[in-house]
Amino acid sequence: MRLLAENAGGAAVGDDFSTRAEPYRRELLAHCYRMTGSVHDAEDLVQETLLRAWKAYDRFEGKSSMRTWLYRIATNTCLSALEGRQRRPLPTGLGSPCADPTAELVERAEVPWLEPLPDPSDPADPAVIVGSRESVRLALVAALQHLSPRQRAVLLLRDVLQWKAAEVAEAVGTTTVAVNSLLQRARTQLEAVGPSTDDRLTPPDSAEAKDLLDRYIAAFEAYDIDRLVNLFTSEAIWEMPPFVGWYRGAPDIIALIHQHCPAESPGDMRLIPLTANGQPAAAMYMRIDGVHVPFQLHVLDVTGEGISRVVAFLDGALFPKFGLPRCL
Repeated sequence: MRLLAENAGGAAVGDDFSTRAEPYRRELLAHCYRMTGSVHDAEDLVQETLLRAWKAYDRFEGKSSMRTWLYRIATNTCLSALEGRQRRPLPTGLGSPCADPTAELVERAEVPWLEPLPDPSDPADPAVIVGSRESVRLALVAALQHLSPRQRAVLLLRDVLQWKAAEVAEAVGTTTVAVNSLLQRARTQLEAVGPSTDDRLTPPDSAEAKDLLDRYIAAFEAYDIDRLVNLFTSEAIWEMPPFVGWYRGAPDIIALIHQHCPAESPGDMRLIPLTANGQPAAAMYMRIDGVHVPFQLHVLDVTGEGISRVVAFLDGALFPKFGLPRCL
């Protein structure tokens, strides 16, 4: 932003804009992520939002807060970008029954799959408050994909950001009556596709979640897959986009890993603990030709009963987004 301003001969204006807008970058990223389900798209849309805002900054009259003004621009930037795009599902959202763990894996690389979101490294970041853990959990973001973009926008502005109906109407260019109608339909559709969040989820910084994640990592690194049985709940779900199959129950999950995991001995897998979407997570590296390279990024649902879901993303392009090394 500053470079653009200097090139245009408006260094002072650019500096002022950057100073006022930069504190909102992270929460705008969370907002664009909730709208799109993609951290890659969200980053591009935040850049586009800030560019549009900088170009219009001389017309910003201060009738609303800087934050509200930026959210309005970000929302409309997302709505424009989402026109004609497919929704981003997880395998469980495709409508197919759970798969046979011994069958061949079916990959659909052409599907624009849902992506995970790195958690902010600074606990004082505004996104911790505005983009709370519950509002970026994978289950909620996956459920939002069942809504139209305008329904998503209205639901997020009303229920997550707590805007008034009149503010939302002005932001998306419609009436308060239309906003209330869109909100009601959005809430109904979310209930129909299943719970958007699980209040029983254990925070990733709790001692229980950290202990369970440590044991999960230890089992993989020791290549003692059978040890995982006691970590999963009875109805645990495992899914791993871009493969379309999903699996229910510890026995099927263990059978799947035994059948399809390329590891052969202890040390073939190394995992780095982290957090994503306000949940415990781990980056898995697989040893290939003597080097551990990015393989999967696991995001876990952890409850008091154990691990209830794992989404294992097979996308090496996600690793840099989490600040992870290219190899170990």
